[in-house]
Amino acid sequence: MMTNQNPKIAIIIPCYKVIGKIQSVINRINIEGCKIYCVDDACPEGTGEMLDKLALDDDRLVILHHEKNGGVGAGMITGYQTAINDGMEILVKLDGDGQMAPEFIPYLIRPIIEGKADYVKGNRFFSTASLNSMPKVRLFGNIVLSFMTKLSTGYWHLFDPVNGFTALHSGVATEMGLEKLSNRYFFESDMLYRLSIIRANVIEVPMDSSYDDEESNMNELSVALTFPFLHFRNFLKRVVYSYFLRGFSIASLSLVAGLILLFFGLTVGIVYWAESINTGVPASAGTVILAALPFLLGVQMLFNFLNFDIANTPASPIHKYLEQIRVLRIQQKDRND
Repeated sequence: MMTNQNPKIAIIIPCYKVIGKIQSVINRINIEGCKIYCVDDACPEGTGEMLDKLALDDDRLVILHHEKNGGVGAGMITGYQTAINDGMEILVKLDGDGQMAPEFIPYLIRPIIEGKADYVKGNRFFSTASLNSMPKVRLFGNIVLSFMTKLSTGYWHLFDPVNGFTALHSGVATEMGLEKLSNRYFFESDMLYRLSIIRANVIEVPMDSSYDDEESNMNELSVALTFPFLHFRNFLKRVVYSYFLRGFSIASLSLVAGLILLFFGLTVGIVYWAESINTGVPASAGTVILAALPFLLGVQMLFNFLNFDIANTPASPIHKYLEQIRVLRIQQKDRND
């Protein structure tokens, strides 16, 4: 549990084409002692200039500017790094388009304050009423993306992976390597992958979203073309790191043996199937067994690996241990100096 029950809260808002919504969002934030980091991602609408004027009368605001548009991930990395350098302890991501209710922030950060989580995200799929208000295209896309995210991150209990309403402990953010995160819309999914590598504890809390007249800057075609590859890349990297480099277990053996048996069974089956078509002679029972048995055993062993992976989801927060390590590193550095 955090020793400080009144931690320093940073609310980070990436700002791009939200000039009509951002002031209302800021006005609704009512968190005592918080800092609000608005990152102008080279918005062509002049959001940055408007925010600079608002900051003159609101000492909570810290306005950061990008000379070139880098994407939502780049904006969040800038906000995270600045907030960490300022000594902030909990980092909240809030979109500037009004889809997320700032009034919900106290509930979002509570599990981190109570020492129950390292990273908390909203989930719009808990309530059927919330589902009914979600555009059908987004609903279908979220279902597909959720399954791919489960595979690539190992957080099998999570849903709604592109939900950007999140809270992160700053110590965990420092440990995961912010500079490695994706700069664009894959940011939220890549965040979960990076968290899984350091085995951070992630939980979800129910939330609602409102869909008004705002237009999403996300290109659905680009998502459909790029996200599957990025998830597959992260899946391979996670499996290699978690089950072969960092540790080796019965799950690792099941994965290797399962893939070999599956490939062997498929290869034998295809070869004898092609031969049977060319000769017109049906394959013998022994030939069928030679192909089917390794194939079925391979499938079973892959299911065993999957079952182990699901049960291996991180369940304990790590930020309190990271804080102890950070103190030890500082003490070691002081001794060396």
